[in-house]
Amino acid sequence: MRRALGIAAAMLLVSCSGEAPEEAAPVEERAAMAPAADEAEVVLNLPAPREGVTEDRMALLALTCVHKQYPNKISHVLSSDADAKTPKELFPAFYGCFDWHSSVHGHWLLTRILKTDPEGPMTDVIIASLSESFTPENIAGEVAYVSADGRASFERPYGLAWFLQLVAELEESDDPQLRAWRETLRPLEEAIVVKVKAWLPNLVYPIRLGTHNQSAFGFALMLDYARTVGDEELEALLVQKSRAFHLGDINCPLAYEPSGEDFLSPCFQEADLMRRVLPQDEFAEWLSSFLPQIPVDGSGDWLEPGIVTDASDGKLVHLDGVNLSRAWAMTGIARALPEDDPRKDALYASAELHRETGIASISSENYEGSHWLGSFATYLTTARGITGAGAPK
Repeated sequence: MRRALGIAAAMLLVSCSGEAPEEAAPVEERAAMAPAADEAEVVLNLPAPREGVTEDRMALLALTCVHKQYPNKISHVLSSDADAKTPKELFPAFYGCFDWHSSVHGHWLLTRILKTDPEGPMTDVIIASLSESFTPENIAGEVAYVSADGRASFERPYGLAWFLQLVAELEESDDPQLRAWRETLRPLEEAIVVKVKAWLPNLVYPIRLGTHNQSAFGFALMLDYARTVGDEELEALLVQKSRAFHLGDINCPLAYEPSGEDFLSPCFQEADLMRRVLPQDEFAEWLSSFLPQIPVDGSGDWLEPGIVTDASDGKLVHLDGVNLSRAWAMTGIARALPEDDPRKDALYASAELHRETGIASISSENYEGSHWLGSFATYLTTARGITGAGAPK
């Protein structure tokens, strides 16, 4: 990871036309000026993925979208004509990948791969891409946006949780470049943490959806962040809320899952949160009441993966994500159980079935899925929820 940033930037920007690196325009400018064929040239110039290395393929998906401004679906309340701006004007760092939260976890994906595979073929282009996004000016613009009046619920909890996961990733690194980026992101981190701490005491009920607003998934990522950076106040708030919301939950209706647009399992994400909160013996007992459907025969076909009939439909393709998130949740749940627990084999077997189904579904063919599914796959394949602060106690 000690390679020169100038070389990295050149690799990212040169197209197949043979244009000299020092004369090349920034990626987002070329994408705006050039026809579709030129955009394809930029994509083709990226390093080739290694055969059989899933993370290389996922990195390419993120590299081709983190600075792709359009198409874009912004979550933005206009208070006056002055608020009518382009995505990049609103979100100077996180304007790509169709929406703010996907851009954030696209940047997390690249950071994760930079950490887990620092000598891989994507290292130089990842450094160049993150360096373009993580500047003090860009982050100041992001802070101004989230701190403005009327934006208390912006990207809460999903996008905010992914941003804190990005910070946690950088916090764990000793690499000078990643440490510098971590400091660059600190002002936005501080603004977001203030908002989260103000929100948690006011949240009276859990949010039991299978999409962005789900509280269990957001709490899990936030809890991993709080433990990584040593924010004991935030950790205590999250643990208290998690226990209050879920300690008495029983018989989660797994037969009702998935709903037609889920990308998160309400049942399994709740269990994946509670294995972070409860001691092992207490968690094992709680799980028996919460998910009594988990078999003890080691079978893997007790839970069918979600089915996507049209990957070009941005809502229906969510089911590809539910397979990936179920896989990481079941793996985390199994790892948290005692070694002799008879449910472990069935959880691992079903997780592998969901993993295979989910990974096989990801391609660059449809932007409806490619702009975000790579992050879910990388969270799974690099065992992010199992390592570091998210490890079962």
